[in-house]
Amino acid sequence: MLELRELVKQYPAGDGGVVRAVDGVSLSVGSGELVALYGPSGSGKTTLLMMCAGVLEPDRGEVLVAGREISGLSAGDAARYRMHELGFIRQSLELIPGASALDNAALKLVGKRMSPRKARRTVAPLLEGLGLGGRLEQRADRLSMGERQRVMIARALSAGPTLVLADEPTGSLDSERGGEVLGLLSDLCRDREMAVLLVTHDPEAAGYADRVQTLRDGELIDGRAAAPPG
Repeated sequence: MLELRELVKQYPAGDGGVVRAVDGVSLSVGSGELVALYGPSGSGKTTLLMMCAGVLEPDRGEVLVAGREISGLSAGDAARYRMHELGFIRQSLELIPGASALDNAALKLVGKRMSPRKARRTVAPLLEGLGLGGRLEQRADRLSMGERQRVMIARALSAGPTLVLADEPTGSLDSERGGEVLGLLSDLCRDREMAVLLVTHDPEAAGYADRVQTLRDGELIDGRAAAPPG
């Protein structure tokens, strides 16, 4: 489903040199597979996800999704790819403060011209699975940071994407809620045959991933199999 071929992304450094944020990364994630990507801050993980999302263009290499190169898409085609094929769970919490958790989670479906009523019915089970069953009608500005993060996760998963990119989805959650999020991602990955690339510092993630990769200074340095949870 997702294939990265020798990806390179570099930025100018203050001393006149360059910082190779992503340095020759090759990686594949199959349908129904969850791959966890570990690495310290500044290792290039978010840059890598942004190229997979068609937000950044690599300096060299290719990003293939279902055999189609997305790294050179026009702005309009890249936006359609993100709307219809991709679920992107970002660290930024882009919610409408005065709208309910339910309406915020339904925004992507409404953007795809689903009726608001049907969109709300569709996302409600996702929110309930994320522990927000009693907070569906609560305004976003009255939700905790962890609750807002779970609303963003429900929105990203709402349209049944074939590929999910998750940037620290458990970063603002306690261990119990983090486990619920990882369990939901793992179950949906297999039930819906989604490919999931998960960037995380959460050690619990290894128990839910099929493979674990480590990124350091822009390079993949190792990988290991991970046992399923339980």
